[in-house]
Amino acid sequence: MRDDEKQSWVRRRVEGAIRGGLTRTYDTIKVDPGRFLMQLRVAHGLPLATFHGVYTLPVERLDDAAESVIRGGMKMAAVEGAGLGLGGFLTIVPDLGILSAITMRTIQKLSLIYGFELNTDDEIAELWIAAATAAGVDISRELLEREVVNRFVPRVIRQIAARAGAEVVEKWAGRLIPLTSSAIGCALNYYFVRAWGQRARAHFRAKHLEARRRFAEEARKLSAAPTLPS
Repeated sequence: MRDDEKQSWVRRRVEGAIRGGLTRTYDTIKVDPGRFLMQLRVAHGLPLATFHGVYTLPVERLDDAAESVIRGGMKMAAVEGAGLGLGGFLTIVPDLGILSAITMRTIQKLSLIYGFELNTDDEIAELWIAAATAAGVDISRELLEREVVNRFVPRVIRQIAARAGAEVVEKWAGRLIPLTSSAIGCALNYYFVRAWGQRARAHFRAKHLEARRRFAEEARKLSAAPTLPS
């Protein structure tokens, strides 16, 4: 098999693994909002009864919780990459499936921290817009159909997988070397989650601040409205 054919074959396998990991996360491996809300109260000391309460907290406290979540995802990905990395190329595909799930769960947690609960189709679409942003994918053409989530999400997943696949094939070349691939897999997974997590955090933070400004404007209008005589 020629080098270009081999690279094309590897890329198809990589894209398939990433696509499968993201799809499984969308379908089944979702963050439990109730348990995560309790975790935010206990582990991060955030006085929250509901996720809507994040809009009453200082943004800096949300940022601290978000950074902690990203670090947790990075550590989990690093451990997973070190273990599966021992097999070199043979474990790239399962590794990427797990890595995709870890990354997507991290992004889901960031969504919740900044007040987006994924209860509506619009919130679910926003989650995948954030994932695409984290992957460096431009999905502006798809935004017109974001209201049809069942069509929107699979299309975005394919684009994320294609973009991430190209990046992975380039950076994961060292995984073809047995033994040393454990350290390489650990480092690559660690920085993969960090990069995606930071970009997703920036996306949700901007949306959160936009929502705060909108709520403040609505509150000012209500307070300025004339009251009717009793």
